[in-house]
Amino acid sequence: MADQETETKPYDVIIIGGGPAGSSAAIYAARADLRTLVIDKGVSAGALGITAKVSNYPGVPGPIKGSDLVQNIRQQAESFGATFLTERVVGVDLQGDSKTIYTTNQTFTTRAVILATGSMGRTSSVPGEEQLLGRGVSYCATCDGAFFRNQPVAVIGSNDEALEETIFLTKFASQIELIVPTPAFKADEKLIAEVTAFPKVNVRLGTRFKAVVGETKVEGIQIQSRGQTAEETLAVNGVFIFLQGGKPITDYLMGQVTLLPDGSIDIKEEVETSLPGVYAIGDLLSSHVKQIALATADGVKAAIAVDKFLHGRTKPKIDWGT
Repeated sequence: MADQETETKPYDVIIIGGGPAGSSAAIYAARADLRTLVIDKGVSAGALGITAKVSNYPGVPGPIKGSDLVQNIRQQAESFGATFLTERVVGVDLQGDSKTIYTTNQTFTTRAVILATGSMGRTSSVPGEEQLLGRGVSYCATCDGAFFRNQPVAVIGSNDEALEETIFLTKFASQIELIVPTPAFKADEKLIAEVTAFPKVNVRLGTRFKAVVGETKVEGIQIQSRGQTAEETLAVNGVFIFLQGGKPITDYLMGQVTLLPDGSIDIKEEVETSLPGVYAIGDLLSSHVKQIALATADGVKAAIAVDKFLHGRTKPKIDWGT
């Protein structure tokens, strides 16, 4: 939780997303003496965080776990003064010179924003999901968990975010069905141990989420265990969905920046979006080849652009060195 000063004093730059692109931007922004905040849902929320083995990142012989590589980049950014906050961004106001970032628990102001949320958004929903959104279907347990006090719920997902939200729901729900589509969790080992220790959490590994059941509100979910043809219906009053796909994650932008037809963010020179002082990097860009080294390069480019933007210069204020 950020302290009062963090909540009230404007940042020079806020980076939304803490993968290789966002964390590399934080290194260069903080090293330029910019007050830098990175807001990220968790190490395993991004593509690199769930990668089991990396062997081709320059200077790192490998193999190394993707989550370990992300942590190394983050620690380097923190050593220069960047702050990392594990939260979900639920909305933004990017108009004007002062920009506002809204998370589930706090509000921040900043002079510049770097968007680095990647492309693991879902491209499709299951039957019943859209119709019952807000009527038992939710994408945020910290927002809606209290509505399900002493009621059975389901959580869908396998990453850190899904497990953290499951732990939060144990304060309210009577029973939690944790539906994991993959044969194993893709999350931090400590989180896995904590979640599985709760008696009220029933873990179902290798189980497909097929549909949400209900007419005017959630009454259950349909699931299917891998290797089985029969589907099973679980009676729950709420379902919290934390699945990943391959679509650029831009929903929190609320239509404020220009997108291309494929859903990626349209950029000008130096990765600036259609709004001054707002930059987009990494897998949010249609031209981006999904390689870690290119994502980190984008982050460096954006940080240098922010430094120039904030100081009204055509060249960066420091010798970036090596």
